[in-house]
Amino acid sequence: MVRFHPQWQRAREIARSGRLGDVRAIHTFFSYHLIDPDNIRNQAEIGGGGLYDVGCYAVATARYIFGVDPERVIGVFDRDPAMRTDRLASGLAEFPNGRHLAFTCATQLVPTQRVEIVGTKGRLEIQVPFNPRRDQPTRLVIDDGRDLIGSGAETEEFPPTDQYQYQGDAFSRAILEGSSLEFPVADAIMNMRVLDALFRSEGSKAWETVAAK
Repeated sequence: MVRFHPQWQRAREIARSGRLGDVRAIHTFFSYHLIDPDNIRNQAEIGGGGLYDVGCYAVATARYIFGVDPERVIGVFDRDPAMRTDRLASGLAEFPNGRHLAFTCATQLVPTQRVEIVGTKGRLEIQVPFNPRRDQPTRLVIDDGRDLIGSGAETEEFPPTDQYQYQGDAFSRAILEGSSLEFPVADAIMNMRVLDALFRSEGSKAWETVAAK
């Protein structure tokens, strides 16, 4: 749903416009605190844990911004000793042409979200990238990097909106009008291949190649 939000569409537009220069790195942090063992997110046998729940957004949005899939990944994990879910996961993903995603996701840290997209001429920060409130505006910060105190920073604000509604509208049009989906099932499968490779690296403790489509 996040890719239907105007703030993400604008972020991709800026990243591809050249305003940030050559975009080479994305840093993502997404965490919350949940220790209820009965919650589905904390049940390892049915896919609980941080990477599946929120780490997937880091991967999906990096693919969205870069417009290509990563070639290899490596991850490090800390698992809850009782629930066996990954409560802290960090990863690196190497994309073609030397571009990187670095991310951390967690289910037992203070809630926070940030995405920073960094290029050779500027950086872009999405302040509430994944779960913006529907009754409050969202903001992008674009900084030309002239100094470290943000003298060259500009803010773009977007009115309150519902990203799930935009997603639902797109799905409805596909059914009613026969239009194609921007993000078909193959896109979701590819995202899962990246997550699978990250989990493989937990065992191998090495870089893992992402399976081809």
